[in-house]
Amino acid sequence: MEEVDVEPSPMLIPSAGFHQRHLGFEWGPGDLLVYETNYKLQGPRTAGSPLVHVVRKDEDICSPILRKLFNESHLIFVGLQKIKEDVPSKNKKSQFVSISKNYRSVIRACMEELQHNAASQYGDQVSILLAIELIWNLCEVLFIDAAPAGSLLLHLLDWVRLHKSDVDARAREVLQSESPAQHQSYWDVVRRLIVFLKLSPYKYNTFASNRHLETIVKILVGDEDTILEQKELLSTWYHFLVTRLLFTHPTIKPPDLHYYAQSSMNMFLGPRAPPEPLDIILLSAFEFDLHQVIKDCSIALNNWWFVAHLTDLLDHCKLLQSHNLHFGSNLREFLVLEYASGLFTHHSLWQLAVDYFDHCPEFGRVYLELQIERIPLDTERKAIKVLRICEDRQMSEQVRSICKIMAKRALRNNRLGSALSWSIRAKDAAFATLISERFLQDYCNKGSFTDLDLLDNLGPAMLLSDRLTFLGKYREFHRLYGENRFSEAAKLLLSLMTAKIAPRGLWMTLLTDALPLLEQKEVKTRTTHALHSHFTVVKKLEEDIESTKTELLRLALARNLAMAIVKEGTIET
Repeated sequence: MEEVDVEPSPMLIPSAGFHQRHLGFEWGPGDLLVYETNYKLQGPRTAGSPLVHVVRKDEDICSPILRKLFNESHLIFVGLQKIKEDVPSKNKKSQFVSISKNYRSVIRACMEELQHNAASQYGDQVSILLAIELIWNLCEVLFIDAAPAGSLLLHLLDWVRLHKSDVDARAREVLQSESPAQHQSYWDVVRRLIVFLKLSPYKYNTFASNRHLETIVKILVGDEDTILEQKELLSTWYHFLVTRLLFTHPTIKPPDLHYYAQSSMNMFLGPRAPPEPLDIILLSAFEFDLHQVIKDCSIALNNWWFVAHLTDLLDHCKLLQSHNLHFGSNLREFLVLEYASGLFTHHSLWQLAVDYFDHCPEFGRVYLELQIERIPLDTERKAIKVLRICEDRQMSEQVRSICKIMAKRALRNNRLGSALSWSIRAKDAAFATLISERFLQDYCNKGSFTDLDLLDNLGPAMLLSDRLTFLGKYREFHRLYGENRFSEAAKLLLSLMTAKIAPRGLWMTLLTDALPLLEQKEVKTRTTHALHSHFTVVKKLEEDIESTKTELLRLALARNLAMAIVKEGTIET
């Protein structure tokens, strides 16, 4: 697209530049951050705290009614992407026209709801939606439906009737009066009805005795001066254009539209009234300059919704294939990316943006990865939503990052179960080890485990680290002991000792846990021998352990070892 050739309208920022300092700025997806520096416009550096201003560009995203527009158009967008590419364009034309009408119906529904609320703050939004629907409908007629010469004018008549004609309401007002023919608006309504009709021409010298009839006949035979005199009835130059074509050139061909559009605008506005941005956009459409339409709409409208969805539809219609941007992305993808980036600034609409990024094959994934990292993970529920999005798209780095953030947050809040669950999900062995040690410390302090549902169902996840493996198996030992499965519990405890994955600080605790097992008949002699040998090792390594506890353990193991030897000798005899 060409560079912007007009100066944008200025926006005043209260207090900005009040201290005559240099200003800096930084663009965001939906905002502009303006800040004062510590440097004056002239002279040395100044003291004092600079000000920071957030300039919000896309205010529509905050409107609850317009959020319905974003949500419902998202469904239409996703449905459009599912149309198969291998189907010939001619066969898809009816589908594209239907989709275009669906978009327009959503626009009109939101517009009517805004009008129904009748709130003053929605006035600008209503005007913008009116312009958007007007432009979209014209693009539908000229480009998507591509009406041929024979029916083009009929489509344009429908376009004008839909957007600018209040003749039905005025006609009802006249007809419901006591004497319609005497009503002050009678001839006004008649002229309004006439400009939408095409009757057989008559020689208007015949009706000179009645000026109203003479005016009507002049309109019917296509007298351009008389038609132009009805400016107040027509209200816009494009209404005048369609009326002019209706009575002077009803079989207009699409290539000739631009000439009549330009001349009609000049005749209607006159030399002193400059065209508005909407006029320029409509004129570009009548000139069949799609890219200029998109460019001007991007400049004039206050968000990317319109240009993104219209360009996407036109691209599916194979009307924009020849236009690529210099930095590698085509026009359609560029606009969709900009629109989706804006959605990511909203606390709930960001979920819609994911689908838009998914359907941008060149840069969509890169944008999504960058935007995902900026989502504030306010709640665990939101974090799970973001995580599922990343997991579905094999975004492994983002998955690990989210899980680490949530694990650290849970650990700071002393929610060990949640922290361990997030660290396992992140496959972070170091952090899982740290949290496992916290679990074991809590056990030593309280004498019991917390979050039993999680610990009892670790499964293969416990293999993430040695400390987590020990935690899971140690909890399994307590479960077996609680179920009176003493032999299995003793074997598991012995395996934990021989595997050398138990923390050194827990060795004496493990032997203390073993003492009740030695009293059980199910525990075999070789298990007792093994526990005794491990106690000898512990005694040599743990010289700082309380002597009383050590002596009690030694006596208990010695007694159980003697009983085991006697039992073993009896069996041999």
